[in-house]
Amino acid sequence: MKLHFTRCNGPVDEEIDRLIELVGNVHRPEIVREMIIAALMAGKEDDERADLKLMNSTLKEMRFTSKIFGPYNSIKKVTVFGSARTRSNEGVYHMALQLGRKLAETGYMVITGAGGGIMQAVNEGAGPEHSFGVNIRLPFEQKPNPVLEGNPRLITYKYFFNRKVAFIKEAHAVALFPGGFGTLDEAMETLTLLQTGKRDPIPLVLVDEPRGDYWSRWMRFFEEELFKRGYIIASDFNLFERVVSVDEVVAKIDRFYRRYHSIRYVEKQMVIRLSSGISPECVKELNSRFQDILIHGGKISVSGALPEEADEPGISELPRLIVDFNRKDFGSLRRLIDAINSC
Repeated sequence: MKLHFTRCNGPVDEEIDRLIELVGNVHRPEIVREMIIAALMAGKEDDERADLKLMNSTLKEMRFTSKIFGPYNSIKKVTVFGSARTRSNEGVYHMALQLGRKLAETGYMVITGAGGGIMQAVNEGAGPEHSFGVNIRLPFEQKPNPVLEGNPRLITYKYFFNRKVAFIKEAHAVALFPGGFGTLDEAMETLTLLQTGKRDPIPLVLVDEPRGDYWSRWMRFFEEELFKRGYIIASDFNLFERVVSVDEVVAKIDRFYRRYHSIRYVEKQMVIRLSSGISPECVKELNSRFQDILIHGGKISVSGALPEEADEPGISELPRLIVDFNRKDFGSLRRLIDAINSC
């Protein structure tokens, strides 16, 4: 029998409906139905044990991720990356510890890779009650640090790609300390997602010591190699900021959320939800300054919640800006958000 995602599978659809009804209290049953269909399709189409095990483990890991993070949806979280090999007597270690403490004091939770070095420092500063750990099973080096060992918010992943989803999907900001291949991989992953719009805008902060040059040299490579060769554009540099103090990190994250709340796309329009209203004069100025990122004849206008947002009743009262965004220049979109916060 050939299966389809549309409801044309006859008795199979009926049995899946009965199964969902039997289990009870299943949210979004139409989506769950398609997940079941996909699993059945995979079983029919692929007899490779390794492929099916990968699909199975991925679904299990992502399900557990949602379970652990779900109760904390209303709390902003900052993912912090950095080397597991940073020693406790290094200045950058103490900066990471202070950042964890400052973030917790300001009301944020932190997400780290649960290892040593920078990760342990951040968890020490924030404390276990304000920390998540997303660990990875490796044959060396990566075991949970003492702060997170036994923590109910510690998740250990088999696959790096599932772990990366958790790092970025659950974050309201990302802070990057100096590190090795893993840190740079996570930096580029985050940048790529922001540049292509596959991740809604968030602050991406590069943290150097006051006289450090780790990230400044990295940025110089971007300017002298990538930008000069035309591989990136000038507005891509808006996607990240370099700082040299803990206070700057927290200030930049706070400022990003001064008025901006979140983004949602409704058909071809982008809806920017705001925590406070914006003046008509400011809307006029935004239309003038950001015509280059609007579709031809498009505009930025004030609105309330759209009917399509009815599934988010908790934020229905927030004011909105409807933006006819061209979905091309996400670095300039970040500038728009900064301008909205400054109005």
